[in-house]
Amino acid sequence: MSDTEKIWRRWLEGKVNYLTVKQILLIHSMVIDESGGSHGIRDHHALLAIESLPKQAFGGQELYPDIFQKAAVYARNIIFNHPFVDGNKRTAMTAASVFLEDNDYQLIVKDGEIEKFALKIITHRLNLEDIANWFKRNTKKI
Repeated sequence: MSDTEKIWRRWLEGKVNYLTVKQILLIHSMVIDESGGSHGIRDHHALLAIESLPKQAFGGQELYPDIFQKAAVYARNIIFNHPFVDGNKRTAMTAASVFLEDNDYQLIVKDGEIEKFALKIITHRLNLEDIANWFKRNTKKI
């Protein structure tokens, strides 16, 4: 069974662990407390949308069928939609990492690589496929 089939089966069984707005807010608060910056929500609608985006489907088909695409949705949408006053890149990468860990994957990267990649998402305007591939290359199953 392929990874995509496993993810689809977990989703059908309700086993993909998605992040809630409350969890994303907690992640943001912890990121700001630990690394500095300003607390606060800049765009409530963008934040609310982030909760449902990875779950989207059309015609019975998931738009983001694998776990890495879903992580990429969290990362890219938090980075580009700026739901927070400060710490969007840090929150985006932490949220994606927490999502992956909640679904049995762990990011394995050298110090500073996550920050470099967050900046690359912006400077190169990376698409979801490129972001998902980076997560796939830099995780291991736990």
